[in-house]
Amino acid sequence: MSSADAYLPEINLSAPPQRLVSLVPSITASLFDLDLGERVVGVTDFCPQPPGLATALPTIGGPRDLSIEKILSLKPDLILANQEENQREAVEQLKAAGVAVWVTFPRSIDQAIEMLWAFLRLKPSNPQATNKLLVLERSLEWTRRALEDQPLIPVFYPIWIDSYQDIPWFMSVHSNTYAHDVLEVCGARNIFADRERRYPLEADLGMLEPEAAGERDQRYPRVTIDEVRSLAPELILLPDEPFAANADSIGQVRELLHDTPAVQTGNIQTIDGRLVHWHGTTLGRALVELPRLIQSMQIT
Repeated sequence: MSSADAYLPEINLSAPPQRLVSLVPSITASLFDLDLGERVVGVTDFCPQPPGLATALPTIGGPRDLSIEKILSLKPDLILANQEENQREAVEQLKAAGVAVWVTFPRSIDQAIEMLWAFLRLKPSNPQATNKLLVLERSLEWTRRALEDQPLIPVFYPIWIDSYQDIPWFMSVHSNTYAHDVLEVCGARNIFADRERRYPLEADLGMLEPEAAGERDQRYPRVTIDEVRSLAPELILLPDEPFAANADSIGQVRELLHDTPAVQTGNIQTIDGRLVHWHGTTLGRALVELPRLIQSMQIT
């Protein structure tokens, strides 16, 4: 069997794999949702352990701090990874050990759904999971239609807060990300959709001329307070991952962005970061919860 897709590498297996190791929490959740959980033999420390398991699944470290020895000891015939969440060096080590590694990299909702359909090919004749994906596709179509005539709400979505030489900065997301696509489908206009990351950090903060990015990722710009203010977001969404937004960070954002419409109207909201970042079956929850939240905070 082959897992070839437009954005997935070619993986050739002589038969459907029976021993899967997942290096990504969102993939682990999707495998269990799609009735592939009985084939999972290892997960990361941060992966969900579904209730009802007789014994907890063996863990193999964090997504970016994997134990190659533990993974190989589980004798997987397929490892599921992600280009953003796992280190290239770890993936290359596993490949060098002779294990098939499927490196996913969905940057849109449609690509994530393609990935889920590809997962189903790991277990032919899976009608229950097929129905789940058909329902997910219908939910996506319904959400797009329901919001197509609604104006998108200008949203600032910071995924990290830091400072450089006492200058505060935020990290946000470019349009070529899964997170951006989820926000847009659910009714938000990402104010930094067209902003690319510049290198080095000083260039991103407007202190130096940027150098050529080369192959470096430009999809997560680091932006200044003035940039956010100039784009006048009406809503600020603070995810609890990768940056663990809490009461302190809300207070910090209120202080730094006090003159934006979002802060002046109290439209700052913490959200479950999994809804925006976990590509896979978690999309079903996102399509229910995020449009309701975003639309409820419209400014009249």
